[in-house]
Amino acid sequence: MNNYSAPTRDMRFVLNELAGLSELNQLPGLEEATVDTVDAVLDEAARFAAAVLAPLNRTGDVAGASCEDARVMPPAGFRDAYRAFTEGGWGSLPFAPEYGGQGLPELVAAATNEIWQSANMAFALCPMLTEGCAVALGIHGSPALKNMFLPKLVSGEWAGTMNLTEPQAGSDLAELKTRAVPNGDSYLISGRKIFITWGDHDFTDNIVHMVLARLPEAPPGVKGISLFLVPKYLVNADGSGGRRNDVRPVSVEHKLGIHGSPTCVMSYGDNGGAHGYLVGTKHDGMACMFTMMNHARLAVGIQGLSIAERAYQQALGYAREREQGKIRGQSGRARIIQHADVRRMLMLMKSGCEAMRALAYVAAAALDHIHHSAQPARHTERFALLTPVVKAWCTELAQELTSLGVQVHGGMGYIEETGAAQHFRDARITSIYEGTNGIQAQDLVGRKVLRDQGKALRELIAEIRRTAADLSATEVNQAVIKRALGDAVEQLAQATDWLLANAQRDPNAPGAVALNFLMLTGYVCGGWQLARAAMIAAAKAAATNDGFYQSKIITARFYAEHYLPRSAGHFSAIRAGSESMMALGEEQF
Repeated sequence: MNNYSAPTRDMRFVLNELAGLSELNQLPGLEEATVDTVDAVLDEAARFAAAVLAPLNRTGDVAGASCEDARVMPPAGFRDAYRAFTEGGWGSLPFAPEYGGQGLPELVAAATNEIWQSANMAFALCPMLTEGCAVALGIHGSPALKNMFLPKLVSGEWAGTMNLTEPQAGSDLAELKTRAVPNGDSYLISGRKIFITWGDHDFTDNIVHMVLARLPEAPPGVKGISLFLVPKYLVNADGSGGRRNDVRPVSVEHKLGIHGSPTCVMSYGDNGGAHGYLVGTKHDGMACMFTMMNHARLAVGIQGLSIAERAYQQALGYAREREQGKIRGQSGRARIIQHADVRRMLMLMKSGCEAMRALAYVAAAALDHIHHSAQPARHTERFALLTPVVKAWCTELAQELTSLGVQVHGGMGYIEETGAAQHFRDARITSIYEGTNGIQAQDLVGRKVLRDQGKALRELIAEIRRTAADLSATEVNQAVIKRALGDAVEQLAQATDWLLANAQRDPNAPGAVALNFLMLTGYVCGGWQLARAAMIAAAKAAATNDGFYQSKIITARFYAEHYLPRSAGHFSAIRAGSESMMALGEEQF
């Protein structure tokens, strides 16, 4: 009941037909990303996840992590799994060969990340953050820092973390108080950080912390923040391990979910200061950290997909076996998958997962074009626009779909032993960390739509309109999708016009409508990708008897009938503006 099998058939379809793997393979530096190579990577990743990571998902949830004497103890089995993960080279897929990477696209790394997060989300957070740390260091680090730390981060010999949040600051990074004082060729870091995922463990010989802190002369606010690399163990000039740095875990949080992943309170400088090294330039830490944060936001969106996929697989397996009730015209008890309402829930899960997968992979492919195309500007705009949508829409949908997974199990879903509840609990953090979904919505509305007066979004809307126009008006399935997608994209266009017209008149309007605007964008983008999939599948189904392609068409139609009508509700809420939302005084709540 609690097994996991990577959906490699659908993953390949999205990689090849929607995200343009073959196009990426033509770009300089991505020549190794042939279809055969990527197929082999997916097959081996699926095998590793099923054999090594998935069996630890439940045991890690039950055992959890603990902290004693400034040491974090992860669940049993996780250390051996990490060793096998690094020996397989899994963390090095998207990095340049000069640092020990395999030179594969971010798109392929995104697909394997989906597999790891589905198999064992608590475990997979560790290599996910290490990859983000390496990405930020590779872009912003000095040659000396890159040569010293990047090869071992890429190989997974050392792990990485991201240290932003402080007890008094939360998401308001302008209030950070951690200090960095110059000390020769390094800085002495002092302060306390909270919510540090995998802040300590015994997997690796060293842990590289990326820490936001203020220099003594720093101006107030976010413009006075710098980024520092702070290793758990100092590194000697010859690359060998040195003495323990002045950084330690104080405790681990007791959380609703992802129990196997230690979320640490980290203390810097209890004994004079932790040695850290400036990444990027002084007072430019937020720009450097946003490289890591945007990488993490795409990855967390994929987490939403991953945990929803895991919940779907478990719900589907249960529905195929559980007998309850009767079906008219059939003798004996029915399996619950035969009941229409259970089919409704399973189809919501299936079509939602396929839409999330398509949108997340297309966004990841844009990142590859940014890094490797000769003219990356259009892809830069598209990736920036889609990042908050992937992060927030996928994780909001994950809340719904993992809850449906519990519901399919009925009363047994509420019992921890079945494992359905774990997926529901694990999914809950995804809409909170790496910037809450409210913050993602503010980012979409403020930085991605209002800042350029809707230019990038209108280009996306034009592309979706072209897809809707290409759908058949006579073939019954495509005709349904055509009408629903056409209506939804027009609602998004009108919502964009409304936002641009009202943002200056009503200063509360952008914040009041932001989440509805993001969800509207997400549902339309998901429908766009499934419409593309339906047209491709229809052409292939005409030439083959493969039931996979027919299922893609029906799934896209179901999404059009059951998800795209939600666009109208979000559009109606947007047009309501902020008046009733802001009308009550605080004492009236």
